Amino acid sequence: MVTKITDGVKISVETIYQPEYSNPANEHFMFAYRVNIENLTENSVQLLNRHWYIFDSNGTKREVDGEGVVGQQPVIEPGDNHEYVSGCNLKTDMGSMKGSYEMERIVDGAKFSVNIPEFYLVAPYKLN
Repeated sequence: MVTKITDGVKISVETIYQPEYSNPANEHFMFAYRVNIENLTENSVQLLNRHWYIFDSNGTKREVDGEGVVGQQPVIEPGDNHEYVSGCNLKTDMGSMKGSYEMERIVDGAKFSVNIPEFYLVAPYKLN
């Protein structure tokens, strides 16, 4: 698990290889990732947008932008957290992701960026 705190918002990410949805012979490797977003500030915040950089070990790079996460733009109260699970497919059995969330402080409407730490997507057999 990797963790990073930006402006009082803590992001923790855990990854899981999905062999049942992968097909290595066709260069299709599926990974799930669980993200926990914890609000350590004194103000409610809302996650508005996401921006991802996705890297395959073959040098391919993709960028993904979108509103919210898994169809939600959650408001996270002080001391609370929001957790979700999503997925990513790669053409190789190793890669990584990193990115940022655009957040808004509810009290004054100020927008700020929260860094998502780089995390690795690795098929377990590569770790031997």
